[in-house]
Amino acid sequence: MGLTKPFARGGRVLREQPSLLIAGAIAALFVLDLLARLAGFEVGVIGEYTFGGSLSTSRLGGLVWNGIVVGLIFGLAGIGLSMTYSILNFANFSHGDLLTTGAFTGWGAALLVAGWGTGDASALLLVRAGSAPGPNAIGASIIQAPAAIVVGVVVAAAATVLVALAIDRIVYRPMRDRGGIPLLIASIGAALALRYVIQFVFGSSSRGVTATEGVRTTVAGVSVNLHEVTLLVVALALMAGVHLLLQRTTLGKAMRAMADNKDLALVTGIPTERVVMATWIIGGALAGISGYLYVLERGTIEFNLGWFLLLFIFAAVILGGIGSIYGAIVGGLVIGLVHEMSLIWISGDFNAAAAFLIMILALLYRPEGLFSGVKTA
Repeated sequence: MGLTKPFARGGRVLREQPSLLIAGAIAALFVLDLLARLAGFEVGVIGEYTFGGSLSTSRLGGLVWNGIVVGLIFGLAGIGLSMTYSILNFANFSHGDLLTTGAFTGWGAALLVAGWGTGDASALLLVRAGSAPGPNAIGASIIQAPAAIVVGVVVAAAATVLVALAIDRIVYRPMRDRGGIPLLIASIGAALALRYVIQFVFGSSSRGVTATEGVRTTVAGVSVNLHEVTLLVVALALMAGVHLLLQRTTLGKAMRAMADNKDLALVTGIPTERVVMATWIIGGALAGISGYLYVLERGTIEFNLGWFLLLFIFAAVILGGIGSIYGAIVGGLVIGLVHEMSLIWISGDFNAAAAFLIMILALLYRPEGLFSGVKTA
C-alpha cells in the first residue's frame, strides 16, 4: 500500500504530461553520453552526430569551473532583480544596464588608479576611450594592482547605487501606485536611455581592459584565471552578506515583511519608503559589482554587455523562483553550468539556447521555480 499511491500519482502525471517523460528520457540520454565520452567509448553515429567519443577530465573540469564562475555572475546580479520584483512588484528591465554602469565606472576608477602617471587621466577614467597605454602596460590585474581592483569594486557599487536611486526618484516613484505593467514599460525606456548615455560617454567600441600577464595558473589539471578566483571570493562574500542582512538585521526583517504583504507592513509602522530605498541601494550595488566582476573575468568591455546578460539573469531568477534570493543564486549556477557544459554537444553559437531551454522547461513544469513560496529570503 505504501508504494501504490506514489506509483499511481506518478503514472497520472505521465499520462497528463507525456512531454515530461520525453524530457526525462532526453536528459538521461545526455547523462549516458557524457559517461561514455569520459570512458572513451564511441556508442554510435546518427546522421552527423556521434554518440560517445572522447572527453578528458581536464576539459570537463574546465567547463564546470567556467559554469560556476558565469553562474555566480548571474546569481549575484539576480539577487537585486529578485528583490526589486518581490518588494516593488515589477520586472526591472533597466537592471542589465545598471550592470553596464558599474562595469564602466568601476573600471574607469581601476584603470585610473593602476595607470596613474602612465597616460592621460581622462582617457583612463573613460576606460581608454582616448589614447592610453594598453592593459598590460598599465598593469590592470589582481596581481599587479590589487588596490586598483578593490577601488574599482567600491566605485562600481557606489556609482550604480546613485544611478539606480536617480532613476527611481525621476521615473519609478511617481508611477509606483499605477501597477506593474506601467512600471515595466517605464523600465524599458529607462534602460534604453541609460544605455545610450553610457554609449555617448564611453563610446561604442569593444576594448580590452584587464592585464593577462601572470594571472593564470593550473589547479588539478584545470587552467584557472586568478581574476576568476577573485570573482568567486567576492561573489560568495556578498551573497553571505546579503543572507546575514536579511536574516539577522531589522532592515532585513522589514524587507521580508514588505515582500510578504506591503499593506500590512505599512499598517504596522514599517517605513516602506526607507525599505524601498534600501532595496535600490542593495540591488544597485550588487548589479554594479556584478558588471564589474564580469569584465574582470571576461577581460573586455562594451556598452551593451548588460543588455546581453539580462536575459540570462531573468532566466536564473525565473528558474530559482521570483522573489527568492537563494533561488536566484541556485538558478544562476544552474544556468551557468548548462550554458558552459552544453559546449560538449553543441557549438558556442548555440549554447545560449540550451540555457534558455532550461528556463522554458521550468516555466512548463514548475512555474513557481525551484524555491517556490519563498519571498526575498
